[in-house]
Amino acid sequence: MTGIVYKSTGSWYTVKTDDGQWYECRIKGKFRIKGIKSTNPVAVGDVVDFDLDTKSDVATGVITHIQERENYIIRKSVNLSKQTHIIASNIDQVFLLVTLNNPPTFTAFIDRFLITAEAYGIHAILLFNKIDTYTEDELLEIKFLAAMYREIGYECMGISALKETNIDAVKKQMEGKVNMFTGHSGVGKSTLVNAIEPDLNLKTKAISEQHMQGQHTTTFAEMYDLNFDAKIIDTPGIKGFGIVDMEREEIGNYFPEFFALKSECKFNNCLHLEEPKCAIKDALDNDELHWSRYKSYVQIMEGDEEQYRKDQYASH
Repeated sequence: MTGIVYKSTGSWYTVKTDDGQWYECRIKGKFRIKGIKSTNPVAVGDVVDFDLDTKSDVATGVITHIQERENYIIRKSVNLSKQTHIIASNIDQVFLLVTLNNPPTFTAFIDRFLITAEAYGIHAILLFNKIDTYTEDELLEIKFLAAMYREIGYECMGISALKETNIDAVKKQMEGKVNMFTGHSGVGKSTLVNAIEPDLNLKTKAISEQHMQGQHTTTFAEMYDLNFDAKIIDTPGIKGFGIVDMEREEIGNYFPEFFALKSECKFNNCLHLEEPKCAIKDALDNDELHWSRYKSYVQIMEGDEEQYRKDQYASH
């Protein structure tokens, strides 16, 4: 039998078949050691083959094979630097929810997420949430950020999940696609999903005042069928985003504005760091590129996985 994984709890997987039947499935032990260094060999969105477990009284199955993934979003596991975690697979587009404060989303995090989406060929959209809560100055900062990312080529939308501002525009963008929602804990993912599809009634929690950081309301990624020809994958809030499986030489290719200038560098293997006659550094000096993007690039190139998180979360 074949189906799509809708939910993972780490040991059990909820699988839906083409004819709409649901099965709780386990995996064979050998999956864990088949050269997959991920903490979760099976991810939400995976198309899997499974056998029904005839020994069980209820309709359970054993997953025997994961079909080839079109794409996936992957990150380093928290506190397990050598292990990776596949957040979800076979995604058409991903929405990254961004908040200026309460909790803050920093450009270093946004950039790491965007280059991962670029590397795996997933269309990314930035949703600037909680626009109903910002002061005039804060709204100007949001507009500046949105203008910067639009200039690079990313779609940006200002929304309020709580006040349901621009929710119809988000829904229109989602039609006919498998959509993933992600961001830090507390940016309003569950509130947004509830605004899009109230019948789902996902749990939401108030932001922890003490840490200005969201409390984790979603423990595992889960996919839902919506009533307007769309699927949504709701994911746990993520703190940091470690870059996985990228060679230093290719990282610049996932910054679209750097890639566009790459051919103008003197050296075709230019890393845009110390090399002379680098088109990217010249463009920065001429204010044609954004320094925050270059800073993110340098941190990634230096493998500065921990420092960028310390910088971001020093106030917490």
